[in-house]
Amino acid sequence: MEWLDLPCDAGSCRRMDAKLNMEARGAGALIAIFLILAVNQVVIKVTNDGLQPVFGAALRSLGAVMVIGLWMRFRGVRLDFTPGTIGAGVLAGLIFAAEFICLFVALDLTTVTRVSVIFYSMPVWMALTAHFVLPGERLTPVKSVGLALAFAGVTWAIVDRSGLGGEASLAGDLAALAAALGWMGVSLSARVTRLRELGPEMQMWWQVAVSAPVMLIAALFFGPFVRDFQPAHIAGLAFQIVFVATGAFMAWFWLLKRYKASSVASFAFLSPIFGVAMGWAWLGETVTPSLIGALVLVAVGIVLINRR
Repeated sequence: MEWLDLPCDAGSCRRMDAKLNMEARGAGALIAIFLILAVNQVVIKVTNDGLQPVFGAALRSLGAVMVIGLWMRFRGVRLDFTPGTIGAGVLAGLIFAAEFICLFVALDLTTVTRVSVIFYSMPVWMALTAHFVLPGERLTPVKSVGLALAFAGVTWAIVDRSGLGGEASLAGDLAALAAALGWMGVSLSARVTRLRELGPEMQMWWQVAVSAPVMLIAALFFGPFVRDFQPAHIAGLAFQIVFVATGAFMAWFWLLKRYKASSVASFAFLSPIFGVAMGWAWLGETVTPSLIGALVLVAVGIVLINRR
């Protein structure tokens, strides 16, 4: 592990893990992750036809607990309950539960294309918060312009209700925004709490292990658990458990440990593009000029946030 020496303060020196700038291997992994996450938006939308959204999210976490446990056993990684990390793990799990309750409900109420633009604004909130809480990740004038553009794009997507076809709602848009803030919270907890001392497997284990019972209880308030359950919905649930909640998310936390948080989050500009394209191609959702305008603002803003 590399270390970065910070100036001494009141006779003591602080050291923090040095984070690398993005490199080709990390960029390739991030592109793959965000492609999987974009596909996941469509899969959640389809699976919601068979399962109540919050109950489906709870089943995903339950399945992920078992898959991550098997993966840890296969690799010889033991559950780590180091004193001081338990509270951080529970906190991350609670934020994770709130994030995915909001995301699954959002995809039940509005379109994949709209959720993709709003949910993947997470780097905007990450960059803004990192400016205040993460050393070495302050906003520059260029990043500030990017932040303003992306914020304008998100606001445009939520406020402009013209040309909405199919199922779309303001409540769904706001739920997608809350989910983006939750994603930021989970990512930051992996950097600013003692959760950062744990490996990506253990970080993810805490989130799914805590979120599963929380979401099962929350599901009691969202109506019948089963809608019109079909074999295709089982496949969708399996995809979410193995490729998303286990594979993509553990890779995300490994990347957060290695690279600067703002650099990792900045690649999220790919997901709204992927998500809008898949919502249009796979589900036949309407893509209005207004939504494209909002998408362009968000994508350009996120690129500027990551520009050196």
